[in-house]
Amino acid sequence: MPVEKENRYRQLLEHIFFDKDFGSYKKGVKVIEFEREDLERAANVLQIKLPKNFGDVIYSSRYRSPLPKTILETQPKGMEWIIDGAGRARYKFSLVPSNRILPNPALRAIKIPDATPEIIGAYALNDEQALLAKVRYNRLIDVFLGVTAYSLQNHMRTTVKGIGQIEIDEVYVSLDRQGVQYVIPVQAKGGKDQLAVVQTKQDLACCAEKFPSLVCRSVSAQFIDMDDRKTRKIAMFELAIEEERVVIVEEKHYRLVPSTEISLEELKAYRNA
Repeated sequence: MPVEKENRYRQLLEHIFFDKDFGSYKKGVKVIEFEREDLERAANVLQIKLPKNFGDVIYSSRYRSPLPKTILETQPKGMEWIIDGAGRARYKFSLVPSNRILPNPALRAIKIPDATPEIIGAYALNDEQALLAKVRYNRLIDVFLGVTAYSLQNHMRTTVKGIGQIEIDEVYVSLDRQGVQYVIPVQAKGGKDQLAVVQTKQDLACCAEKFPSLVCRSVSAQFIDMDDRKTRKIAMFELAIEEERVVIVEEKHYRLVPSTEISLEELKAYRNA
């Protein structure tokens, strides 16, 4: 994100977090609520030009850039501030236990014959689009979870009671060999974006509300950056919530390669794993 835009966003969040007109932070406070209109009020006070999409200020702080240093310095040990949805056009800074979902660098990458059409790779406009396409065309949801999965909708925007508007990168429905049916919200992150605990909680809440008869299995996918973009690995996580924390149920890494690059020795190793 351009430095100028990042600085504007940082100033807006700092103003809402610390200024007495917005409830303001003080030691011991664990929740600071604000509304989308407060971003406009803060922008007027600071004489900052807001983006057309107010939501980008929130999105950026969740997935692309850390919160301002002044806010991070108020975090007690083992705790961190996140920005949660609190209803339609409402948000809140929430102080929660530190929770990071990061790929395990020591995990072996499983080679998968790459079924991605070359034209898709040529015209994908960003990392997130490219990642979702690779997951879809290579049936990585099926491979990872051991189910038969079908893409239901891309970038599903909806509202969830008590949270407000959310967007899920892609939603799958699936079934296993016992006939159990699942809904699978997929969160995809490429480039420097981080897997977001907030988004995982929202995805699970959405599926519980919109698909109450299906078993929800939340999946996150992330490119693991390497020097050659064509050989980047894909980290796949199945996530769940335990004691208000997002935990990793399963993690696998995959590398999409031409079938000729998978040796007999590797195939034998996969059978014995």
